[in-house]
Amino acid sequence: AWGIIRLLTIGSLRATLLAAEICPASTKEELHLSAIEAANWISQNQTDDGRYLYEVKVSETGSPVLSDGYNLVRHAGTTMALYQMVEAGESQYLGAADAGLEYLLDRSVGTGEILAVAEGSAKAKLGTASLLAISLIKRRAATGDSKYDLTLHKIGNFILAMQREDGSMLYFWDQQTNSPVPEITSLFATGEALWAIASLQNLFPEREWGKAAFLTLDYMATQRDEDENVWPRPWADQWATYSLNEMSEWGLSEIHINYARELASQFGIAVRWESQRNGGLDGLVHSPEPIAAGQGTWIEAIGMLQQLAESDPRLEDLKSPLQDRLLCAAGRMRMKQTTGTGIVEFDGGWFTGGVSRVDGQQHALSGLLFASSSLDE
Repeated sequence: AWGIIRLLTIGSLRATLLAAEICPASTKEELHLSAIEAANWISQNQTDDGRYLYEVKVSETGSPVLSDGYNLVRHAGTTMALYQMVEAGESQYLGAADAGLEYLLDRSVGTGEILAVAEGSAKAKLGTASLLAISLIKRRAATGDSKYDLTLHKIGNFILAMQREDGSMLYFWDQQTNSPVPEITSLFATGEALWAIASLQNLFPEREWGKAAFLTLDYMATQRDEDENVWPRPWADQWATYSLNEMSEWGLSEIHINYARELASQFGIAVRWESQRNGGLDGLVHSPEPIAAGQGTWIEAIGMLQQLAESDPRLEDLKSPLQDRLLCAAGRMRMKQTTGTGIVEFDGGWFTGGVSRVDGQQHALSGLLFASSSLDE
């Protein structure tokens, strides 16, 4: 009986934790081309008013079926990703990014000192404003154009108005009262807001955004997961990794470095588990495949942490493992991309269960750029 149990235990481990990984090798050029194809999907499916194709499904006949849904936060994130492409030297996407930017600015709300974004009379979301700020900062870095600096200051004022005394962030702004909606927070928006104010500090140090940024980073590293009932901890927050990297020269504390290590572990495990999805028995023990947006955030996060490890000696031991995970995840992502169909709604996208959504292309694009740049040396 013990022999049978031992064999079953070994077999179970072989099919799960010890299963072989498949990590397709990729060149710098292949990863960059994959990012370009994702940007093409975004820009070529954009409408004249700057709105992106939100979601497409493959019909039973193989033709595209478009969704009527939309999400302003994801629109802002997609615009940011296009500006990342422009910043990486692909200036052909500036027009599409600017059109996406105008779509957001046309929906500006707030007061004379505060700027947020919302549809009609709906409540403004912190995440939309935060990613709009990052979009404007990326645009400024890519073009040298400072015409949106006043807008950036107003968005920064909005983000600070959403911050509570403990560093946590409220999520909704009520246009009727010109004030935050009490008590409602968001796992995603807190990190997005931190990245925005940290980036504002680096761009406009005279405004002293750094104090607010450290307050929120401390909260995320120590208290946020408990308040939001997250498990396992820490919350796998790629926006936190962008923020840590943005603040890398500020003198991060050991608490922040430990937080970075914990995030590296979370994302590294996710990549390893996904890379063992190799069909056969391995497929039976895995949960359903995550959508492209989820897998893309892993690549973004590991890319940011790898850059942080390059700059902070306390994380030097993670440099090589992080690049290994980065290239494994990016190589798998590249191989899953849809190409060569001749259908503009399909080519350059990632489909899970016959569905592709714009944030899948957004997050994968950003992560692939980071993976490509990691091969510069």
